[in-house]
Amino acid sequence: METSVQLIQPLVALVIWSMVMWLWMYATRIPAIVSMKLEMDPTVPSAEQMAKLPAQVRWKADNYNHLMEQPTLFYAVVLALAVLGVSSGLTLFAAWAYVAFRIIHSLVQALGNKIELRFAVFVASNIPLLLLVFIAARAAFAA
Repeated sequence: METSVQLIQPLVALVIWSMVMWLWMYATRIPAIVSMKLEMDPTVPSAEQMAKLPAQVRWKADNYNHLMEQPTLFYAVVLALAVLGVSSGLTLFAAWAYVAFRIIHSLVQALGNKIELRFAVFVASNIPLLLLVFIAARAAFAA
């Protein structure tokens, strides 16, 4: 398989994981709303309404939101690397490492939300992301 195509695999894997978290969020949120008999009021801010849900339910939604934030940089840099034709064992390793850290981050947040551990995993996930950004910048601005 062509290496630039292999570079897209971790991107697709993280999209798939985001959809898993989306499903998990609704699989816990909807039953909680029903069991608590919460009435969704369009005049009340959604954050105020969701704050009534148990923390274990909110953690999944919080994580899904996190997957819509920083990973957008990952998607952009991986696509840039693929377009630039830059892929190597190091870029593939960094891309898969980032995906692994984001999945671990999700599991830490969704299952127990130990903030110190979650923060450590988040910081660690930035190392492969920064490496990917550096590689892409070097390739994009090479003279």
